[in-house]
Amino acid sequence: MPVVRERTAPRTRLPAGAPPGRRPRPSHSLWPYALIAPAIGGMLYLLVYPLARAVLISLQDFRLRQLISGDAEFVGLRNYRTLLSDPRFWEVAGRTFVFMAVNVALIMVIATLVALMTERLGRGGRTAVLCALVLAWAMPVVAATTVFQWLFHSEFGIVNWSLTSLGFGSFDRYPWFANGTAAFVILILLIVWQSVPFAAVTLYSALTTVPAELYESARLDGASAVRIFRSVTFPMLRPIFMLVFSLEVIWTFKAFVQIWVMTRGGPGDATTILPVYAVQTALSGQRYDLGSAASMVTVVLMSGVLVLYFRQMFRQEDELR
Repeated sequence: MPVVRERTAPRTRLPAGAPPGRRPRPSHSLWPYALIAPAIGGMLYLLVYPLARAVLISLQDFRLRQLISGDAEFVGLRNYRTLLSDPRFWEVAGRTFVFMAVNVALIMVIATLVALMTERLGRGGRTAVLCALVLAWAMPVVAATTVFQWLFHSEFGIVNWSLTSLGFGSFDRYPWFANGTAAFVILILLIVWQSVPFAAVTLYSALTTVPAELYESARLDGASAVRIFRSVTFPMLRPIFMLVFSLEVIWTFKAFVQIWVMTRGGPGDATTILPVYAVQTALSGQRYDLGSAASMVTVVLMSGVLVLYFRQMFRQEDELR
């Protein structure tokens, strides 16, 4: 019988000086950490340091004198107690949640409809819609706010001129920004107009990743368009919807520039939300400590809304598994 010889695996030679029975470990270089160190340092300086500084100021008696001299006294949670005992703060907080809920709901609904419409357009129509969305998104915030101010100007605004031309004589020289409800609605229109492009483009990009075979199978089963969206599109795009929703909550909750440029929180407190309230508190009475406390409460409330939403989304995902 022929003799079968077993082939032995070639032995790797250990480097000289290496102890027997141990393989050499790869050397760990500090070069990757050096490459990301500038980005981490910039993030710490631009994000973490201002947040830590605001927390410290909210725990001190920090007014104009302390801003100049720098000898602020530590008072603990006294500023938070003063803030939470102010009825105006709770009124502003409630208005902030209403403002956020209305804006986010309109943004998500309109952006979803625009994304679905864009997906069904031809190449030319799709290009035109996407270009219009990008141009609207690229417009600076202050410039867009100024345009809306002129649109609703009492004497020279095109909105009053159009309504008057259509026979609504009561809108002749109508002071939109002197009416609290009207100013609130105009700000909602402005923020929705600025936020829909990003959400629509993001959702449209996600829609292009859904396999066409799923839509064809659903149509063959007799599913309607609404049922296809509920059973096919939305489950496939749930992570993207959650991401866009979270970003819109953050951006809407901290809306400040549009309100400050257009109304400064007026008339009265009709358009005052928590970021505007924090700046008003800090600047009007030079109470930088109370303004920082209001900012910290805003961060906590915004984080609480996101945590509740994420918990609900993760619970739904666990039920579907």
